[in-house]
Amino acid sequence: MRPEEGVLTSRSRALGAVLELLTDELVVVCNGFPSREVYALRDRPENFYMIGSMGLASAIGLGVALAQPRRKVVVLDGDGNVLMAMGTLATVGALKPRNFVHIVFDNEVYGSTGNQPTLSQTVRLEQVAKATGYKNVERVRELDDTVYEAKTMLKEDGPSFLLVKVSELAEDVGRVGIEPAAMTERFRKAAMGGHAS
Repeated sequence: MRPEEGVLTSRSRALGAVLELLTDELVVVCNGFPSREVYALRDRPENFYMIGSMGLASAIGLGVALAQPRRKVVVLDGDGNVLMAMGTLATVGALKPRNFVHIVFDNEVYGSTGNQPTLSQTVRLEQVAKATGYKNVERVRELDDTVYEAKTMLKEDGPSFLLVKVSELAEDVGRVGIEPAAMTERFRKAAMGGHAS
């Protein structure tokens, strides 16, 4: 974090604010602390938690969006994850799923493995998303702006990309307490049924 930017909110607070906006949207959460924090904050059948497979949340979310075009699909991602699979941004931009919302919580570190710095300190991921063809692209730092932009993108036709600058602070939360096979089946039923929890 650059000193001139001031104090950033934690990812957990930003995640919590976004989760409060959700109704029946299908959500794919990247691996590491984001999945653990979302599980602790608001577990629901419409959530798919990446237990491993770093970088693939956006690809899985894209697949869900294409398979379920009438459902809004939200990917909750991290800067390290996006950098791991930047080609997916191009695929999203090329296919242009209107129901796809990609929210990236950028703390400029690989938080789950010891806070090693990522390249997002110099590579503006929202500019990459814009260049690849995302329709709506915003970058925010304040919690109020995060809520406003997320709420707007949930209503708009996408694909949409929201980059939220957050602090490197991670909540002390346990692991996702549902087995991958059970979680997958629960998510599949939620995706097919379309019922809010």
